[in-house]
Amino acid sequence: MNVSIVVPLFNEVESLPELCGWIDSVLSANKLSYEVILVDDGSRDGSWEQIESLKLTNPHIRGVRFRRNYGKSAALHTGFSMAEGEVVITMDADLQDSPEEIPEMRRMILEEGYDVVSGWKKKRYDPFLRKKVPTKLFNWAARRVSGIRLHDFNCGLKAYRLNVVKSVEVYGDMHRYIPVLAKGNGFNHIGEKVVQHQERKYGVTKFGMSRFLNGFLDLMTVSFLTRFGKKPMHLFGAMGSMMFLVGLGMAIYMGIDKLIALINHIPQRLIADSAFFYIGLASMIMGTLLFIGGFLGELVSRNSAERNRYEVEKEI
Repeated sequence: MNVSIVVPLFNEVESLPELCGWIDSVLSANKLSYEVILVDDGSRDGSWEQIESLKLTNPHIRGVRFRRNYGKSAALHTGFSMAEGEVVITMDADLQDSPEEIPEMRRMILEEGYDVVSGWKKKRYDPFLRKKVPTKLFNWAARRVSGIRLHDFNCGLKAYRLNVVKSVEVYGDMHRYIPVLAKGNGFNHIGEKVVQHQERKYGVTKFGMSRFLNGFLDLMTVSFLTRFGKKPMHLFGAMGSMMFLVGLGMAIYMGIDKLIALINHIPQRLIADSAFFYIGLASMIMGTLLFIGGFLGELVSRNSAERNRYEVEKEI
């Protein structure tokens, strides 16, 4: 099979017939075999009944329905586990992502050797203050932290090699950072394509401002996991040792200064009256706690079933 298209959806009953018809016309015109995996994330507007109806006339459609709303990452994870095509495309169900981009994104994966091709909605039809400004700030932070030079991490239209989606685990709200997770698993050839952004035709957006705060928190999480997930002591141990040594150095300095003053009969206030005493003490305590945290993290990692799971690319 040439293409698997994974479409997570929540209350998008109006757009599903038009979306599936649009996908079919584009891929049939390009003579591509395909499947459309519609993941209903607990919709309550009749979306699942619409999927059942579409399946009767379109054999390419596969569907799965969650009992309740779990979020986009859970929907993508389920869709990835079902996908069988050599290239996997993800797109939103609200008709803001254009299926016309699929053939070119597939070509970039197969002919130009990309592992991931991310869409870039260079011209967006979104509210300026509500979405455009926070999105630009979010993408800037994601580029700086991850080191991946993508303009639009939030774009739902992306293309992956099949082995990429089978190797990454998407959970929580990590769907924004699948390229970062892929890079952490050794898929370093990540590209970008400018894609057309459509205005929303039906319904309303399902995302509020809270997603940007959650996005920054998830960025910190995925950055830590990809760098230190298997070696937490390298981060916490280093930070703890540095803070402990800073505090110890301050304590030694104050002790020597006090000793010199006593030898030379120079009046001096008590060490405990100095702010440096408390700063040094706090630094040693925090350093010790960080070191212990890193040590406990190593114990957890050592007993994890995933500790020695590595991605093997080839074997002869």
